Amino acid sequence: MGKRDAFQEAARELGSLLAAGSIELIYGGGNCGLMGVLADEVLKNGGRVTGVIPEGLMGKELAHLQLTKLHVVTDMHERKALMSSLADGFVALPGGFGTFEELFEVITWGQLGLQQKPIGLVNVEGFFDPVLELMDHAIREGFVRPEQRHLLVSSPSPKEVLQMIRVDTSEFARPS
Repeated sequence: MGKRDAFQEAARELGSLLAAGSIELIYGGGNCGLMGVLADEVLKNGGRVTGVIPEGLMGKELAHLQLTKLHVVTDMHERKALMSSLADGFVALPGGFGTFEELFEVITWGQLGLQQKPIGLVNVEGFFDPVLELMDHAIREGFVRPEQRHLLVSSPSPKEVLQMIRVDTSEFARPS
């Protein structure tokens, strides 16, 4: 969950916004961490949530069993491919190695032209500042082309991130 309450608050706000905007959440299917908080909030507010989880994680009781739909797949590669095919865009909340790995994979897919879906970071309390600085450093050092910086947008506000990735938030209710 992280050490700051602001992380959970951002997950709840994002979940409320997704539900209010009738935007289905497609995620890894777990019941723990910020993703579990996010899924619970979408469901609590009447939204739809589809999870995609590998068989190996089902047995560890990590699966969220109250989802609208849960796909059980063979492995992590199949999970990411299915999540990507189901999703219209990607939003990352603060997280650990799994978050970083999936974030950089979708950025790389965008860089290579394998997908053209928007990618946003909910940069709560500057959590992703080091990642953004690393990207800018890679551009300055000539490892990433400057025109590829647009592949990723960020804001501390979940609502603003959704607006930046062109999700219509005009009809969203205010989060409680």
